[in-house]
Amino acid sequence: MRRIERGGELVWTGIWKHPVSGPVAVRGVNVEGDDQGDRSVHGGPDKAVYAYAREDIDWWERELGRELPDGVFGENLTLRGVDPAKALVGERWRIGSVLLEVSEPRFPCWKLGVRFDDPRMLKRFAQARRTGTYLRIVEEGALEAGDRVELVSRPAHQLSIADFTHAYLEDRSQLPRLLIPEVSESWRDWVLETAA
Repeated sequence: MRRIERGGELVWTGIWKHPVSGPVAVRGVNVEGDDQGDRSVHGGPDKAVYAYAREDIDWWERELGRELPDGVFGENLTLRGVDPAKALVGERWRIGSVLLEVSEPRFPCWKLGVRFDDPRMLKRFAQARRTGTYLRIVEEGALEAGDRVELVSRPAHQLSIADFTHAYLEDRSQLPRLLIPEVSESWRDWVLETAA
């Protein structure tokens, strides 16, 4: 956690992440040693773990013309060989002894621009449609770098993280697709309010 200035105020942020070695406990609403600066909009049971693909970071390296480390997007789980955009909302992954459930895409706040020292980064991130995915902790345990991501189950619906992102950012007529049991209560409430 660190404090950054915005509008003359100091605010906490947990967006600066760094790779760690060895097993890490995943429990409650967090990965051990990690925390969110403002749980009113970040974190909680539906956003306990944030996964981002190394392949997407590599894409950003080409776009930005510089090297980027794992964790640069604030993810506390960097994936390799798994495309979060193709994951279905509600599908479950076993990593190490942890069971995680795909919950929703990430739509970051202004802190992403601060992290990249680029006020346009938030817009660029949305336009790239490389959101990564938040995960719920279904079974606590531990994981570590190099653990395989095992797909344990997939729901019957076909709502992927990419579809969710598309409905929110591009085609609001698709928002009713989000009204499935696996979507968080806060998103369900938002969709019902927006569609009314």
